[in-house]
Amino acid sequence: MSDRSADQLLKFYRELPDDRREELLRFAEYLHERFALPPVPAEPQPIPRPDQESVIKAMQRLRATYPMLDATRLLDEASLLMSQHVMQGRAAVEVIDDLEVLFRSHYDRRTAGDTK
Repeated sequence: MSDRSADQLLKFYRELPDDRREELLRFAEYLHERFALPPVPAEPQPIPRPDQESVIKAMQRLRATYPMLDATRLLDEASLLMSQHVMQGRAAVEVIDDLEVLFRSHYDRRTAGDTK
């Protein structure tokens, strides 16, 4: 929610009579319970790397391991690595090694406060 939306919602709340404010809060609680996204873990969720794993399965595993990372920020670098495997025949194990480094480095930068 943007700051503008939050400000607008607060304005609406303040302009309501007390009984309607309670109604708005109950409705907001209902929406929250029904549609709120589950909290994203702050720490990586360790998922063991199988002995035999495809690059696609590795990407799925790493997304599940690092759910706190913005996938769009990883997309360019991850796509480049995946295309090296598909188009250039680079070994899957090497690409997966690099994907793991990529995800970990993005996580480390995120926890250090660097959002680039």
